[in-house]
Amino acid sequence: VQLVESGGGLVQPGGSLRLSCAASGFTFSSYVMSWYRQGTGKEREFVASISNTGVFTNYADSVKGRFTISRDNAKNMVYLQMNSLKTEDTAVYYCKARGFTNYWGQGTQVTVSS
Repeated sequence: VQLVESGGGLVQPGGSLRLSCAASGFTFSSYVMSWYRQGTGKEREFVASISNTGVFTNYADSVKGRFTISRDNAKNMVYLQMNSLKTEDTAVYYCKARGFTNYWGQGTQVTVSS
């Protein structure tokens, strides 16, 4: 099983980034996929989730209206489009697959700074 995040980097406040998570080794279309993040010295927190079919999404209040989660079951990919980024969005972002077993990726760093 592998979840590999990519797309992180350094961006100025107000900018955008698109994170990707490539999944393999399990039945991707059966799993709810989520993004979490963990800032330095902080606990890991929920960011967004998407149902296995992609019909239902859920967001943390702190990112609602700025971030969009999506998935492509044909490609075993989940994405997080992040717009209007703020300095407080700086964190390591993790992809999670939730099902009979939970799987986590290794994370990708997002730094929002001028």
